[in-house]
Parts: sequence; C-alpha cells; structure tokens
Amino acid sequence: MTSTLPWKTRILLWVINTGLHLITRKDGTVNRCLIKLVDFRTPPSSKPINGVKTYDVMVDPTRKLWFRVFVPTQYTVEDLPVIVFFHGGGYVAVSPDATITHDFCCRFARELHVIVVSVDYRLAPEHRHPSQHEDGFDVLKFLDNEENRSIWLPENANISRCFIAGDSAGGHIAHHVVLRASQSNFQQLLVIGLVAIHPFFGGEERTDSEIRLAGSAPILSTKLTDWLWNAFMPLGEPYNRDHPIINVSGPNSVDISKTDFPATMVVVAGFDILRDWQIRYYEWLKKSGKEAYLVDYPNMFHDFCFFPELPESDQLILEVKDFLHKVLLKACSAPM
Repeated sequence: MTSTLPWKTRILLWVINTGLHLITRKDGTVNRCLIKLVDFRTPPSSKPINGVKTYDVMVDPTRKLWFRVFVPTQYTVEDLPVIVFFHGGGYVAVSPDATITHDFCCRFARELHVIVVSVDYRLAPEHRHPSQHEDGFDVLKFLDNEENRSIWLPENANISRCFIAGDSAGGHIAHHVVLRASQSNFQQLLVIGLVAIHPFFGGEERTDSEIRLAGSAPILSTKLTDWLWNAFMPLGEPYNRDHPIINVSGPNSVDISKTDFPATMVVVAGFDILRDWQIRYYEWLKKSGKEAYLVDYPNMFHDFCFFPELPESDQLILEVKDFLHKVLLKACSAPM
C-alpha cells in the first residue's frame, strides 16, 4: 500500500513508525526527552492566519487543563456550531499546539465553518484512566457555564449546536465523553453529533484486520496497541481488553439504547489494524437504535487525514461537512 503513496507521505510515515517505537519504553514509560526533539509546536495567533485566529484558554491550572480555540474570521453569521476536538497520540503524546493538530483544527474551522475547541487532556502513563475522560467532560462543563462562555467564546458560538470529534485515541475519548454527556443535564450545551475518526478501540480477540495487516499497516501494530492500553489503564487494577472502556461494543458494553446518544459518523480505513473494531462499533450503534454513518476509505491508513497532500484527506473534510449539515438541518427542524 505505501508504495502508491507520495514520497512525502512515505517519509512521514516512516518517521512516525520509528518514533512511536522509540518513545515507548519496555518498562511502560514514555521517553519525554525524545518526544521534545520532534515535538514541533505552533503558538496561538490573534491575527488571522489563512482565515483562522487562535487563542488558548486555561480551565484548571492545577492539572494544566487547557484548550485552544480556532475561530474562522471570514464567517460572521449569528450562529456557528462548536466542535470540541480530542487529538490522538495513543493517550501518551501530542497536544493542541502540536503543529500537526493545530493545522488540522485550522482546516476544520475554516472549511467546516465552525468554532473548534481543541482539548489538552492529561497524558498517560503519568496520568491514567479516567483522567482523560474527566478532563474532556470538565471542558464541556466549563463551556456550559455562561460566564466562562461569554468571556472565552465568540458571541456567535452556538453551544447548543455542539459536536464532539476526535481521531484515534481522541476518538475513543470522544465516545466516552459523549456517553457521559448523553446522561447529563447541561444548562445550554447540547451535544448533537459525534465524529469518530479511526477511534482507538480493542478487545481480547485478535480480529481479521489485526491478523491480516500485521506487519504491513502503517503506524499501528498489535504490540504497540497492547502497550498503549497498558499505559492507559489504571495501575494495580486487573483488566483484560474486553473491559467496557476498551471494547465499548463488546460483551461488557454499556447499554446506550435508552440514552440520548447523538448521531455518529465513524471513519474507517482499509489499512488500519483497528478497522474491524471500528466497524463493530458502528454496527453496535445501529443495533442500539442510534443514528450512525460509516465512511470507509479502503485504500487509506490510520489517521490519513493529517496528511493534507492526500486527496482523501480533503475528501474526508467534505464528508464531515456533509454530516454536520445533515445533523444541523435535523436539529433546526426538531420541535422545541
């Protein structure tokens, strides 16, 4: 598969594959010093760059919980939806100011005509589950507070038209934050959609995609995913990969049939070892009576959306845009 990709993409994939294996130590810790050598970051800019201005907001300094806001400046309509975004990185790396995340969220804000709130949740293994889910939900509570919202979000931000999105580990976090939100009462904030891009799910079984793509799929391997789950789950608590936090659609899954779980778009790729888990997630949503859409890129790999040189990356933006419009149209026509 990689032989058909542009040289730039192949080089970046090699760097990512090599880097992931170098930063994940055998003792279960992360080489933070090595990460800093390749952790390219972009500062916020109050002056619009390519039609988007950015700024950072501190939620809780005691745990260094903050988010970056991306505001498209060419759209001055009264109501702009808000996307709360959770970055990937295997729970152990990346941040909203990482250049790769920053650039992607700029594309979201500019091309989807939305305000993006990109969350800097705590990282494993220094901070294990449920830290990431708590951070994500606390950002929703922060945004639901009218005083916070009036200070930190633009006047045209419509928090009652809120989407949650995430890629890879961020897609996993997004699901659990949405699940908790669907069981909670907010004053103004309303989550009406979820965009799960290659969500990081798993289970005890080795699926066909995990076996078939072993050694050939870019970025992820079962050895690495097992390591990441061990880094993410709490120390001292015995678990297997069928834990409902990991295998969300498996034998121990939460019953969401009676919750207000929102419409969900699940993005899968043909050369992603987690493909089968993601498709099972989509099927579980449908069986639970929820509105769900599967978007399949059979010739792509895990997190291909972060490679703007690929036409499929642009196509995904259009697919997300269509999903947002579909959900927003339904929300606007729903009785109050």
